[in-house]
Amino acid sequence: MTEQREDQADAFFHALADRTRRDIMRRVLAGEHSVSALAAKYDMSFAAVQKHVAVLERAGLLTKRRSGREQLVSGDVAAVRSVASMLTELEQIWRGRIARIDELIAADLTLED
Repeated sequence: MTEQREDQADAFFHALADRTRRDIMRRVLAGEHSVSALAAKYDMSFAAVQKHVAVLERAGLLTKRRSGREQLVSGDVAAVRSVASMLTELEQIWRGRIARIDELIAADLTLED
């Protein structure tokens, strides 16, 4: 993995480590929302929701655009797929290790017979 991709992975997982940000991602992947509409769903200040949105935007997981006085937020499906790809890569490494352990156990059992 390149240094740039490692930095991107750090940003993705830092952003997604927070429950509120994951919930915001679920909402904006389902459709575009204004930051005001998002803020109305949470028991926190508008400024706090803006900060969560900013973290997700810096990580590249969503995009914002202006429409009049509103800031509209959309999830970036390609970025989410990139996160999924990283997790799949890690899963494959672990599956390989587990398969190797299974082979060693099976070989041990064969020797005991």
